[in-house]
Amino acid sequence: MNILRNTLLAGVAVAAIASAGKADAGLIAFQQYTGNVAVSTDGFGSTTNAGNISASVLAGSTVVNAYLYSSTFSGPQPGGTLGGQPVIYSTALGTPGAGLEAFRADVTSIVAPTINGGPGGTYVFPITEIGGGVDGGALVVVYTNPTLPSATVGILDGFSLLTGDSTILNFASPLNPAAAGFFAELRLGIGFSCCSQASEVKVNNQLVTSNAGNNDDSIDGIPLNGNLITVGGSNDPFSPLLPSYAADTERYNLIPYITLGDTSITINTVNPSNNDNIFLAVIYASGIGGVNQPPPVTTVPEPTSLALFGVGMLGLGIARRWRKVARKQS
Repeated sequence: MNILRNTLLAGVAVAAIASAGKADAGLIAFQQYTGNVAVSTDGFGSTTNAGNISASVLAGSTVVNAYLYSSTFSGPQPGGTLGGQPVIYSTALGTPGAGLEAFRADVTSIVAPTINGGPGGTYVFPITEIGGGVDGGALVVVYTNPTLPSATVGILDGFSLLTGDSTILNFASPLNPAAAGFFAELRLGIGFSCCSQASEVKVNNQLVTSNAGNNDDSIDGIPLNGNLITVGGSNDPFSPLLPSYAADTERYNLIPYITLGDTSITINTVNPSNNDNIFLAVIYASGIGGVNQPPPVTTVPEPTSLALFGVGMLGLGIARRWRKVARKQS
């Protein structure tokens, strides 16, 4: 089956905040792939700013796209290398310099020559990070292989909204979660997370976890600014039902939340305490579907109220961020 790739333009409109630059727009559908496709995800974090990140791919596969993300806090645009080659993080996901955000780089030209037509398994890429306030990275590799079943891969990225994000994966035919070979899963990338700071995930209005977060992908062993990142990886086990903070791997099997005859999967994510950043969500499911996002419910205050609200929230955000960074470094 031919691979169909769509660059999704479904944005989330939010009211502008006075004097705060461009507004963070939540998780937005970025890419969608259908056909004989699969996806690999992995994360890395270290205060040494150097280590390895990997891609797990079947033998004889061809890379369609590969993206490297950098999760940052109150820092400039990052840089670094992957596989010894320079990486340019050309896309900012959030408000540059305004606190938590992430950056995305297209690294297909670096990853594809190593993987295409290769023996399969785990491909390891050395990674370095340059720039202050970098907490780690996430590597997403979408690939095709003629032995794979028909499937849908959706990539959403951006900045988690205070009010949470909602995503819908629609299917042309009713789902049967009991069918042989059926699969549906969600993987999250979360930055600046540790120390019981957690996010909530619901699927089809059912609570999957209240404990998404931590710095599971740090190679340092202790939580410090510079390694606070977790990414649901291809080689990670699925999180158990309603996992503890330590047991949550940020990779979730969605089958228990799907009912026979469903034609869509609705995913809601939110960070109630506003101290982590869900910057990445990857959906991988059987069959041919389409990622959609419902329009947000917004209210626009009068101009005077908006300006006062913006100034107040800006000051509150700066104060909260300085307190939180100081606490994590202590």
